[in-house]
Amino acid sequence: MDHNDPENRTQAFILYIFQGGYNRKMLSRIMVRIEIVILIILLGLFFSGSSLVVNDRTDQIRLFTRSVEFDYFDWTMNALGVKLYQSSFNSPYYFDLPDRHKIVKDYLQIIDQIIKKESQLSLIYIDPNTIDLVAASRALKIELERLNIKQEQIAPVAESILEVQISEILQNEGLTMDGQAIPPVLFHITPLPFNLIISPRNKIQQEESISLISNLTVDKQVELENGIDKEMNVSSLVVPVGGIGSYPTMVERSTALDWLTNTIAHEWIHNWLSFRPLGQRYDLTNELRTMNETTASIAGDEIGKLVIQKYYPELTSLLGIDKIINYPFSHPDPKDLPIIQFDFRVEMHQTRVVVDTLLADGKISDAENYMEARRQVFWDHGYAIRKLNQAYFAFYGAYADVPGGAAGEDPVGPAVRTLRAQSPSLFAFLEKISQMSSFDDLKALVSQ
Repeated sequence: MDHNDPENRTQAFILYIFQGGYNRKMLSRIMVRIEIVILIILLGLFFSGSSLVVNDRTDQIRLFTRSVEFDYFDWTMNALGVKLYQSSFNSPYYFDLPDRHKIVKDYLQIIDQIIKKESQLSLIYIDPNTIDLVAASRALKIELERLNIKQEQIAPVAESILEVQISEILQNEGLTMDGQAIPPVLFHITPLPFNLIISPRNKIQQEESISLISNLTVDKQVELENGIDKEMNVSSLVVPVGGIGSYPTMVERSTALDWLTNTIAHEWIHNWLSFRPLGQRYDLTNELRTMNETTASIAGDEIGKLVIQKYYPELTSLLGIDKIINYPFSHPDPKDLPIIQFDFRVEMHQTRVVVDTLLADGKISDAENYMEARRQVFWDHGYAIRKLNQAYFAFYGAYADVPGGAAGEDPVGPAVRTLRAQSPSLFAFLEKISQMSSFDDLKALVSQ
């Protein structure tokens, strides 16, 4: 066994544990981590239920969704088991810095291989020329099983390394207490639930958000949306998400490390805000939801960049480059894609402005026809938007960390960005905005 290889070192460490290689110092450390895990369980229950709001409309919608709703309790218990395993072994500190770097990069390479193999497997089943599906897919399935086992073995260590690295950046930015992030940075890469968004037809406003199972097929999504729209006269849309601020937080798998670190940090910021007025009021108004999401996006982007710059400097040149992430049926290199003279954010901004005007004038059918026509324009330019409606803008418009896009002329995003520009540091920005209870608080501060 080559003990210089990280994978072999992991195996050696596990053998060491089970052969009785503990000492008092290690036992003491494990006891401390068991205490931390108990705290984590309490926090997990707190965050899992923190956004649960029940009312008559929700009950009506759940007549459609109850059988396909995501079970956060079961997921949290399973994720906590993974985190207990990580805490017991104190795994990140068993490896030196070069090995930590290599483990994370190896993990991403395994994810990349899995995505490619899954794409090849999908194409076999799509190809009309495939005669014997079992024979044609047998080798790929065996290889996928091997890769998935390997991924499951390395994932706990890779996740815990990223948790430590992000925690160290948070400490550098003054966002910890006595060197400890509160709550501790804990995330788990997992298939994420879909999010069902409900908006009225006569205005763009998120009224309901319900998490659905992660394997809900597109035909079932459309069937669900059509049933709700017809029965309740609303605009609905099932959307994918990149992360969820449960505890541990949920993060979609990705081969893009910059996106991954941004998302982990984004979701941690949501948890950090949950102890403060802004986060506690997340669901009260659409303005507060946009303030929360835009704040988390700005902070997550800054923290993620600092992680890349410190621990993965070879990737620094990629920061700020738009990439295709987790594309389900192919894995193109962004450099190979044709350059199209079509600015998505500008076009989507203009679309939102026109829709807002039509809805304000009471022209609901005109607005909906216009959105469908614009969806086809986006499709013609390479943007596969399944449905463009009021619910689409209600969801995506809340992420206003950069100008343009689905937010349209909503003033909340620009105000949050202005406050960040006026703040001398990320810590100062977060301290100010986290104490706010309304959009009026934000407007008053940035206008001073």
